[in-house]
Amino acid sequence: MEPRRSTRFFIFSVATCRESVRTSFVKPEKIVVFTGAGVSAESGLNTFRDSGGLWENFRIEDVATPEAWARDPQLVLDFYNLRRKALESVEPNPAHFAIAELEKEHEVVVITQNVDDLHERGGSSNIIHLHGSLLEVKSSIDPTYKIPYPKEGLSLDHRCPRGGRMRPDIVWFGEAVENFEIAIEQLQQADKVLVIGTSLSVYPAAGLVHEAPAHAEKTIIALDLDFIPDDYRFIHGTAGEQVPKLASKWLEKG
Repeated sequence: MEPRRSTRFFIFSVATCRESVRTSFVKPEKIVVFTGAGVSAESGLNTFRDSGGLWENFRIEDVATPEAWARDPQLVLDFYNLRRKALESVEPNPAHFAIAELEKEHEVVVITQNVDDLHERGGSSNIIHLHGSLLEVKSSIDPTYKIPYPKEGLSLDHRCPRGGRMRPDIVWFGEAVENFEIAIEQLQQADKVLVIGTSLSVYPAAGLVHEAPAHAEKTIIALDLDFIPDDYRFIHGTAGEQVPKLASKWLEKG
């Protein structure tokens, strides 16, 4: 069944520009790629959505909220240590490599909801992470203090210089999305927008698709989609199959 067309409009706390102002900042042939969990899933990384709200038998509310961290930090660390270990066993897939190939002819910005480094390993050079990164940990009392994720795993004994407990550098449910204003600015400059592997069900990140200029070429590639935003072309299929095809067409056009 084809997803329904959306006629909804979204209001964010970050001020947005009017359409007439947006278009004056558009950079010709600038491509902004917005990716979700579906891209990582094709590399073998499990997602909460695909497993009914569970990941290796962990519930979201028990491991991915500030309340969970306050209640049982050891359980939270056990979960993220498993996720970090899982990341080491997977590789970028054809979609990641195809996105990176676009940089040969275009300015490309990747905005991702994913916390892995598969875009980086796939060769993309300009990546905006909205939900943090599994590659780093940060101080629970000073979020600006970050260090690489310990190879041996994160423990309750890891502390920052001020004595604060180190936690995963992940945006948990109930916390503010990172780099949101930067992402809006990049989308408002896009000549092409490619949305991949997201159901557009997690806000506020999902609302970013409405920030693209009216005249931009807009495409969504996905298997599972709650709705199709206005003016977007929908391609049903896997990222690994469909992204390389579309990227090749764009590169042929120069």
